Amino acid sequence: MSTDKTMRAIVKSEESPGLMMREAPVPRPGPRDVLIKVKATSICGTDLHIFRWDPWARSRIKPPVIVGHEFSGVVVETGAMVHEVKEGDFVSAESHIICHVCQECRTGKGHLCQNTRIIGVDRDGCWADYIVMPAENMWKNPPDMPWDVASLQENFGNAVHTAFSTDLTARRVLITGCGPVGLMTVMVAKAAGARTIYATDISNYRLNMARKLGADFAINVTLENALELIMNDTEGEGVDVLLEMSGAPQAADLGFKALKPGGEAALLGLYPSDVPFDMNNGVIFKGATVRGIIGREIWGTWYRMKGLLSSGLVDLSQIITHRFALDDFEEALRVMQSGQSGKVVMFPEGLPQENE
Repeated sequence: MSTDKTMRAIVKSEESPGLMMREAPVPRPGPRDVLIKVKATSICGTDLHIFRWDPWARSRIKPPVIVGHEFSGVVVETGAMVHEVKEGDFVSAESHIICHVCQECRTGKGHLCQNTRIIGVDRDGCWADYIVMPAENMWKNPPDMPWDVASLQENFGNAVHTAFSTDLTARRVLITGCGPVGLMTVMVAKAAGARTIYATDISNYRLNMARKLGADFAINVTLENALELIMNDTEGEGVDVLLEMSGAPQAADLGFKALKPGGEAALLGLYPSDVPFDMNNGVIFKGATVRGIIGREIWGTWYRMKGLLSSGLVDLSQIITHRFALDDFEEALRVMQSGQSGKVVMFPEGLPQENE
């Protein structure tokens, strides 16, 4: 099927800001790979780092590369040794392709694999008509799950991994950053039984979404003294848990100042450069526990996600605010960067109302 065919692909073609749509060969699956026709692909903060060509992107990306790592699609071709999935299966994918032989992989910590290759970052991604993936990275979806919702699962896994890195039940939780993954984290914290959820951001649009999704306090840090508000509401104690989702140095500073002695922090946001930080007062003298979060636990996080979605405790359709054809990727990126959106999803085949 893949021989001598071409497809559309959105490419980081050179070491400068921006992306381009180009024609590329349809990739060929190897014996342990599958070829997937992409049905929906969503925009992540990492994609914006690559688009802007910030210091993190410059240190990591080696153009040319097809971008994008969140998608859903249908298997259209399988390699000779594939048995996990078959043609016609509706799938999403774990974007981290791991080696299975390093110490981290062999000790059950594949998400920390030192040889990880991420689609759309280290190898060609999914902002295209087709993508080839290892069969072992496939996640089979319920046939009635909408294309767009299915494409969010990879990003949803970041929220689930971060939130479930500690126990949120009956605890005060501060979520700094209400981009899409932060909004998902609000939903997870609510489902996990958090006592009080404080959400901070600079966008009133996204703060209003956070409030609707379950945040008890949605604080615009440019208009209110967030630290004072949180400390007053907690009677001077501070929050039990900080979930830092933004990658903004100011958000991290606020979060650690608001964290109570003995509190726990999980950090997912990617920072554009080195961050000055008061380690003594923020962590050491507080006896705080701090965890860095990368990707998803393979595959434990995916099964937690399945439980949250299948039970109805989390409804990801609530955070999809904009849908575009893949050809309109520049407008989709503009909307995503504006702060006036939730999750933005693109469709290579247009804008279907439901799975066909």
